[in-house]
Formats: sequence, C-alpha cells, structure tokens
Amino acid sequence: MAEPVLRLEAVRKSYNVGQPNEAEVLHGISAELQAGEFVALVGPSGSGKSTLLNIVGLLERPTGGEVFIRGENATALDEAGVTRLRGRTLGFVFQFHHLIPAFSALENVMMPQIIDRGRPEPAMAANARELLARVGLADKAASRPNQLSGGQQQRVAIARALAARPALVLADEPTGNLDSKSADDVFALMREFNQEQGIAFLLVTHDPRLAARCDRVIELFDGRVVDGATVA
Repeated sequence: MAEPVLRLEAVRKSYNVGQPNEAEVLHGISAELQAGEFVALVGPSGSGKSTLLNIVGLLERPTGGEVFIRGENATALDEAGVTRLRGRTLGFVFQFHHLIPAFSALENVMMPQIIDRGRPEPAMAANARELLARVGLADKAASRPNQLSGGQQQRVAIARALAARPALVLADEPTGNLDSKSADDVFALMREFNQEQGIAFLLVTHDPRLAARCDRVIELFDGRVVDGATVA
C-alpha cells in the first residue's frame, strides 16, 4: 500500500506540563489517512478534536508520539521545516472563513502562495482565477469579503485552501456557520475537488448528515479514538 498522506503514531498532548494543573487531552492517538480519502472527525465537545486538528495542521507540537505527513516526520523538523511542510502540503478551511478584509477575493486566494514564495508571481494570479471559476465566483475576483455572502466567502476560503495544491485539506466545521443549502453546496464543492484531484480531506463536523456522506468516520471520545482510526 502507498505511504499514507497522514500517519499519527501514539500522539499525546498535555498542557501545563510540569505544573500542578498538568492535563493530558490526547492519550496516544494512532490513525492514518490515505491519499484521496474524505474522512470525518467527530466527537462531543471536549473530546480533543480541535487539539488533534491543530497537531495534524502542524500548528501545535505533540507532547509525545510522531506525526508523518506524506512520509516526512514533522515532529523531527525545526520550525522552518515545519513551516515549509505546512505551506506546501496542507490546506485549511475553518468555520469562520478568516479572509483578509482589505484584500480582494483574488488576493485572498493567492495569499498562501505569496507567503510561501515571499512575493506574488503572475502564475499565482492565473491559478487563483482558475480556482475562483471552479468555485463559481469568476465574477467576484475583485470583490472584498464584505461584498460577499457567507456561502461565497466560504467558497473563497476553499479556493484559498487549494491554491498550493495540497495533499491534505483540514476543514474545521466549514459548514457550521452556514444555512443548510449553503452547507450542502460547500460540502459538495469539497467532495468534487476530493474526487477529481485526489486531495485528501479531514473534516471536523457536528453534522451527522455530512459525516454519513464521508468515506469514513474517526470518532474521538475523551482524547481517545473509539472508532475508525485505520483504513479497512
């Protein structure tokens, strides 16, 4: 079998380490995602979903265990290496789009590549225009976020997440702030990119309807995986 796009080996996370109030919130998580999988991460509030997503997204380091992204051990990298790996292999979509208000939709989509390369390049704009067209917003390239509806802003966020052609997109409640029609449209759009381009998605959701439409569900409870950690 090919190398998983994501492999977690006995990942633990504690806060306030060495203090009287030290608390471990992830207790040895092991899981895999294969290239092209579309996986839901579910669990009650406080189960550790956000912490796990931050670790997978290389935004926090685990206290113990290892995180492999496309076979590279992220936990062994220095900060510069982590930043490089994050920028070139991962995309992010959040519940609140986090678009930059002062920039147009086109500029927001270009931003991950500008940050990675250190400067804008003509090819970035062409790529961003193509992505905006794919998400149905070709005519909104010059619009700023406050000129777009909530669903349109989230489509821009999806285009931004795909700008660097990531191997894995992490989506944290991406439909949680949308009405049911917009939520279905956004989910269908992510699924389309997943199936057409083989991009893996890890989707945190409280919506059982959306989780049921994923390839597989990983369920967390009290910082432990209770179901769905490995590929059948």
